Amino acid sequence: MLSSLTHRFVDVNGVRLHIAEQGEGPLVLLLHGWPESWYSWRHQFGALAAAGYRVVAPDQRGYARSEQPADVTSYTLLHLVGDMIALIEELGEEQAILVGHDWGAPVAWTAAMLRPDKVRAVAGLSVPPILPGGMVPPSITRTQYGEGFYQVYFQEPGVVDAELAKDIPDSFRRILVGASGDNPDSTEPRPLVIPDGLGLLDTMPESPALPDWLTEEDIQVYAEDYALHGEQAFTGAFNWYRNIERNNELLAPFRGRGIDVPALYLVGDRDMVTSLSGPGGLASLTALVPRLHDPVVLPGCGHWTQQERPAEVNSALLDFLAGIDGSTAR
Repeated sequence: MLSSLTHRFVDVNGVRLHIAEQGEGPLVLLLHGWPESWYSWRHQFGALAAAGYRVVAPDQRGYARSEQPADVTSYTLLHLVGDMIALIEELGEEQAILVGHDWGAPVAWTAAMLRPDKVRAVAGLSVPPILPGGMVPPSITRTQYGEGFYQVYFQEPGVVDAELAKDIPDSFRRILVGASGDNPDSTEPRPLVIPDGLGLLDTMPESPALPDWLTEEDIQVYAEDYALHGEQAFTGAFNWYRNIERNNELLAPFRGRGIDVPALYLVGDRDMVTSLSGPGGLASLTALVPRLHDPVVLPGCGHWTQQERPAEVNSALLDFLAGIDGSTAR
């Protein structure tokens, strides 16, 4: 099915992005998370295109085949949302449905909050809407979980970047298996805190076997695209984390603003993100997103939602898309 995809580069919002696309109809943008790429949606292209949608998945700025701006301050949510709004226009469309996983979810949620004229519906996988700044800032998570909390650990430029770039395939193997719901060494979801003196990969020992949803070929696709940036293979991706505090400052004027468009949230019950939910959990989402469909919780699924459970995710997305007012998909 991937052979039917087309690949090209587009210049949007001051950066050059690689995109993969398939199908015709209403535009659906699929936004990957960390540390992924367009390839994380490999199981969604065919299903959505067959249902009558134009499906486009970019490598977001700093990732894989796309351009990696050198300035760390070029990775705020305002930049990232700006990329997607500009991409919609570059593709010749007035509006799009945004579907985001992991870091792609805050981009999608924030775009829906700021530009409901451009985003007619939104779906988030793994990460729920945490408005207005996308994620809780390190000034707070540091007090909750300590200096070893992974988002705090990622703040120091160059350290974790070099750790993961040393052996890119091994890094992907450890991270993808480690956060999978199929990882036999995992227990109940809990915040990822890196012990003092250790690195990120030390918390994710090498597994002798891959889960059924992941192949060595999958790992190589990710690794080869990231290797295009050499020693900076992961730096652009980590720079997203280095703007969490800045995002909350820049988006402060929108505090209290919710999401007005139809929305969907999907998460695995073994996803580490579920351990970070605030008071009220899923029940509190309707206050922020009044047009939220019933959240979908996938039993046994870990962090890599659409890769681990493609059939269930595709079914939920197609059901959601079919119910959006004004949908013209065939």
